[in-house]
Amino acid sequence: MTTIETGIAGLLLLQPSVFSDHRGTFFEPYNTRRFAEVTGLDVTFVQDNESQSAKGVVRGLHFQEPPHGQAKLLRVVRGSIVDVAVDLRTDSPTYGKHMAVSLSETNKRQLYIPEGFAHGFLSLEDDTVVAYKCTGYYHQPAERSLRWNDPQLDLPWGVDDPILSEKDAAAPLLADYTSPFTCA
Repeated sequence: MTTIETGIAGLLLLQPSVFSDHRGTFFEPYNTRRFAEVTGLDVTFVQDNESQSAKGVVRGLHFQEPPHGQAKLLRVVRGSIVDVAVDLRTDSPTYGKHMAVSLSETNKRQLYIPEGFAHGFLSLEDDTVVAYKCTGYYHQPAERSLRWNDPQLDLPWGVDDPILSEKDAAAPLLADYTSPFTCA
């Protein structure tokens, strides 16, 4: 596994080592010791989540506020997505900036998203399956969202009329949200 810097502190793209031969492929999606070695992070994941989405679904931008924040390690099991993370840490030089990356069952890349980021993705294929590990348990009262098409964020979705949940369609804009997150 190797780490690819993203230009936003704490946000890491990971490329696992994939072994291929005439039988197919093998790789280790997660190993606590190896993750710590390549990222320098000592995190404990407590919950695994998985979603299945049709082509054209946008999920997000989601996050949980402190003290129920969640860091996530995300990968695509089947299909492909455009994955987006937005920095909500008010003292960060990249506050309000985003990173978008293609994740797929083919490239097997993973994205580590620390606490203090809003996260969302666009499903590029029918029956896309996304799996992610979380460092905190889901806590509904702490759940928040930002609008997927906030003009201030100018996110590169590549779709004008996605399939959305009612909650995501009505989420507030970044300008209307007071972030409690900091880098510390």
